[in-house]
Amino acid sequence: MLFSKPMQSDAEKLLEICEGKGLKIATVESCTGGLLAGLLTAVPGSSAVVERGYVTYSNEAKAEEVGVDPALIEAHGAVSQQVAEAMAKGALDHAPVDLTASITGVAGPGGGTAAKPVGLVYIGAALRGDGVEVRENRFDGDRGAIREESVRVALDMLLTLAERH
Repeated sequence: MLFSKPMQSDAEKLLEICEGKGLKIATVESCTGGLLAGLLTAVPGSSAVVERGYVTYSNEAKAEEVGVDPALIEAHGAVSQQVAEAMAKGALDHAPVDLTASITGVAGPGGGTAAKPVGLVYIGAALRGDGVEVRENRFDGDRGAIREESVRVALDMLLTLAERH
């Protein structure tokens, strides 16, 4: 997937702000499979800001890579506000970063249920010392559209936090 010019521009703006403030970023992605990290690292010079990206597609990866408690996944499911929050916090705990984003959801076309339909995506963003914000989103469209919208929202959330810092 190629990213739109506005998304590329926002990624450049985020990295510029973070570099100016000395902020480092980590991403923790499930249904987007690293697309947010890919967008950020497509920007020349991104290595000054992007520390790492975790692709935690499986429940085991969420636990092993960023310390999400398996009991939390068992209780709420991988696609939940609680797990998105734990993913974002986990990146802060496991990486020398100041700013994180997490994405977990159902991109489809299969895998949805009545309780957790295709298009349900939880996106978290955290700034060290400032807590975690998680947004529940219900995106329309095919798998590609859902994943792209997820990245767009995560990028917007990161921009808001970086500008506020």
